[in-house]
Amino acid sequence: MSQMLALVILMLILFIGDLVAVRTKAWVPSIFICAVLFLGGYWTFFPQDIVALAGVPPVVATMMMYLLITNMGTLLSLQELKNQWKTIVIALSGILGIIAILFGIGTFLFGYQTVVVAIPPLVGGVVSALIMSEGAKEAGLASLSVFAIVIYVMQGFAGYPITSIVLKKEGKRLLQQYRSGQLAEKAQGKAAVEVAAASAAAAAKPELKLFKNMPEKYNTDFFKFLRLSLVAYLAYLTSTLLAPVVAVSPFVLCLLFGVIATSAGFLEKQVLQKANGFGFAIMALMLFIFDGLKQATPSMMLEIIYPLVGTIVLGVIGMYIFSFIAGKILKVSKEMAFAVSLTALYGFPADYIITNEVIKSLTEDEKEREMLTSNMLPPMLVGGFITVTMVSVILAGIFVGFL
Repeated sequence: MSQMLALVILMLILFIGDLVAVRTKAWVPSIFICAVLFLGGYWTFFPQDIVALAGVPPVVATMMMYLLITNMGTLLSLQELKNQWKTIVIALSGILGIIAILFGIGTFLFGYQTVVVAIPPLVGGVVSALIMSEGAKEAGLASLSVFAIVIYVMQGFAGYPITSIVLKKEGKRLLQQYRSGQLAEKAQGKAAVEVAAASAAAAAKPELKLFKNMPEKYNTDFFKFLRLSLVAYLAYLTSTLLAPVVAVSPFVLCLLFGVIATSAGFLEKQVLQKANGFGFAIMALMLFIFDGLKQATPSMMLEIIYPLVGTIVLGVIGMYIFSFIAGKILKVSKEMAFAVSLTALYGFPADYIITNEVIKSLTEDEKEREMLTSNMLPPMLVGGFITVTMVSVILAGIFVGFL
């Protein structure tokens, strides 16, 4: 198979996944469709090295991981997180619930190594799944390497419908309070806070404080890539220097260094998007994720179906129990608390899409929609950011050392 034919086939698979996700309003996630098509390809006519053949060998995917995780750090706004501190506590409690239940019960049912591999992908996205998959492969655990990817592919099927149900209950409760006059002032207050935050963000426009005297024309795409690569390299260098004392994943440090570099004005927010490299980086990483499925024989898929369903079910139960307790203490409704913790199963943009779909289905009135949006969307977005973007990468960096 030629390189360009391999590339065209892989791009077609990614496009079909997106197409199905758009048509079903994300109820059928694109990663599931892509995974099924990749499995079908590997079980029939795909060469085993089709991803590398198309131009994405492991070394390229590793480079993209460094850039993407450092870019994730640039998304962190300390002010936004301060405003949503209750959401952060609830999101973290949901993750704690997954860890507690899976280590407490799952270890006896599925074994220690299975639970260690399952937790980071279950509370995160593509990066944590890839870290655990590679860690399991290096430890000689071929079936668990595939398991890390499959759990990432399948977790949304638990998250999407349950989130939709609990958000509808929360939305109906808020509408009832709003229509009876109990929530009017609160909604206006939240809207005012958001407007103030937006204007404050606009006022703080100069992001590159360290380069404020540099003409904008010199801030080229390559200069953005240079700064991003430098920050990622410093994270890698720090990881190697710390190695004799303590093992810290360079990917965890990339996230931390991305936050520091943005706060210091060395990197702008979403620098990879602004350098026009985000789409290609995601494409390379997604292909590398699906490349891991080449090890998945039909018999192996049957072997991991029991721990797959079991870990997801136990994880969701753990989320509910711990988020319910945190919600009670912080005086947040159990529906909203559970919905926030469920964002760990899918993150952005699914949290945004599901919340908007629910709001549209509950009312036609524009003011009521604004009220629901101001009350429901901010916690959902912050929850997804905390769980998928931050905590899952940190967990993966820690848990990969347990294998």
